[in-house]
Amino acid sequence: MENSTTLLERINEGNNKTLKTLYGGDTDVLQIQALRYTALLNKFQETYHADEADVFSSPGRSEIGGNHTDHNHGRVLAGAVNLDNVAAAAKNNSDKILILSVDYPPFEVDLSQLNPDISEYYTSASLVRGICSRMKELGFAIGGFNAVIDGGVPKGSGLSSSASFEVLIGTILSELFNEGKLDPITNAIIGQYAENNFFGKPCGLMDQTACAVGGFITIDFKTPANPIVKKVNFDFTKTGFALVITDTGGNHADLNDEYASLPVEMKSVAKVFDAKVLREVTLEQIVDAIPELREKTGDRAILRAYHFQGDNARVVKQVDALEQNDFPAFLQLVIESGYSSFMYNQNIFPVNNVKEQGVSLALALSEMVLKGHGAWRVHGGGFAGTIQAFVPQNLLAKYISTLEHVFGKGSCKKLFIRNTGSTKVEL
Repeated sequence: MENSTTLLERINEGNNKTLKTLYGGDTDVLQIQALRYTALLNKFQETYHADEADVFSSPGRSEIGGNHTDHNHGRVLAGAVNLDNVAAAAKNNSDKILILSVDYPPFEVDLSQLNPDISEYYTSASLVRGICSRMKELGFAIGGFNAVIDGGVPKGSGLSSSASFEVLIGTILSELFNEGKLDPITNAIIGQYAENNFFGKPCGLMDQTACAVGGFITIDFKTPANPIVKKVNFDFTKTGFALVITDTGGNHADLNDEYASLPVEMKSVAKVFDAKVLREVTLEQIVDAIPELREKTGDRAILRAYHFQGDNARVVKQVDALEQNDFPAFLQLVIESGYSSFMYNQNIFPVNNVKEQGVSLALALSEMVLKGHGAWRVHGGGFAGTIQAFVPQNLLAKYISTLEHVFGKGSCKKLFIRNTGSTKVEL
């Protein structure tokens, strides 16, 4: 447990090697982070009248490869990013967890009641309760603590703020009560359990795993109950590229049917082969059966099945390119994934509102600036929201100004893939 006054002195003295690892070498960014950590620790002292705390950081994540493959037991590639949630936390020797998230009302979780509560669905408290419940079931120690959290992963950004929060809580409990013995994969699985069973939202494991492990990770969901997770050995910071996420400002309202149609249509193709998901079917089988499929499922379902097969195989090639340090080949595969999502998966704009095509427009502008030099694709679920681009430093200013001219100042977030997952910050 660190004395917060000492931590503040270290930050203000510029002893920020750890901060450089988490946020990069940009002096202005490091100064902003130093001020952020200082404000966090001051808020902890002010709120809890305590002068000792540990500091924790949990990154957001970006989907890199495998667009809409997980729900049909496919492969994905994801990466932790340098936007993060940070916390100052300390034991309070009680059976209550007290959390103040900056700009949100404080809440508490009583550890004497660790059952799901329907009235608590869709709240941060439900996630904390679920994480504690599952950790206790698995034999880990839990206990009361005080925390102040500063959320640096914007909600609705497609960067998984909820998954970042979940594994942050797991890391705090691991460090304060279990000597850091909770491994990242178990932390991710616990976060998924809490979201599914206490928060009330079905979700896969990609988001939590990427946030917990850090760097590039690939997950194979062929056996969903026991997914194969692998960290990819590649240092993105040495490429000279930035990862830019652009929020096109599209409205996600009334898109539930669009999102639901993706797994439903893919599985309708699988069903023709007496399979539950497309992972159990080959591309050759699909092509051979196209005349029958056109009658039973319709053409769009076939195209979406074709996309699944392509993107599922492409993840393997992306991982191989990164491990061989062949970044140009990786970028080409990102572009191919983006084209496949646009042409075959058709999750770039909703069919009931063809006049609003912000994602399509952002992709067109990205191709205009980056063709032959970078890569671009839809980010996440699609239909509205965000795109991602890998942008070389010499085109970064031009790319951001081009996109922000259309989508507004601040719509572009310049990021990198950070190698460190959810962690205690040693300052």
